[in-house]
Amino acid sequence: MSVKIVVAGTDTDVGKTVFAAALVRALDGFYWKPIQAGLDGETDSEIVRRLSGLGEDRILPEAHRLKTAASPHFAAECDAITIDAARLTPPSTARPLIIEPAGGLAVPLTRQVLQIDLLARWKLPVILCASTRLGTINHSLLSIEALKRRAIPILGMAFTGPENKESQRVICDLGGVKHLGRLPHLNPLTPKTLNDTFAASFRVADILGLGDSGP
Repeated sequence: MSVKIVVAGTDTDVGKTVFAAALVRALDGFYWKPIQAGLDGETDSEIVRRLSGLGEDRILPEAHRLKTAASPHFAAECDAITIDAARLTPPSTARPLIIEPAGGLAVPLTRQVLQIDLLARWKLPVILCASTRLGTINHSLLSIEALKRRAIPILGMAFTGPENKESQRVICDLGGVKHLGRLPHLNPLTPKTLNDTFAASFRVADILGLGDSGP
């Protein structure tokens, strides 16, 4: 059975799509976005394909493509679509599968089901992406607590943005999770700069849970 990893975020716009692109390339795997809400401009799947440099066959089709850039439950209602969360199941792949949910953990998929409810059913290991901007300690610790309460395994924290050693330290120490690395904002952001920076900032052994134990 191939490795399956969920790349979740503490909020929207925390850089998890860029991180997912770097990770899927590093693992030479497949990428899957279960629900895409908002079709104007590049979708997350299209961004991952462009930045990872992987073939089109490695970017699996979304289960739902919703027109409105909003919470999935509302975007689905706008499109007169019903999301059946019970039928959302990660596909089987021959290589590692990187799954990127929409937005943060408590995003509603329907009026009864939150995204974290889906992750609790899957019980797949999660990498939690967090921006280093102001407010990240609160968002990160609440997200960690929510995952742990549901017995969802956490591989560690992947930070994005400028170095913020104190915020990164206190999140990992108080949350009891690994610090996997930090991906700075890149200019230019290209497949090469992303791949090179990721390789210098993260260890694949840590991401796969093969590094030394402890946070």
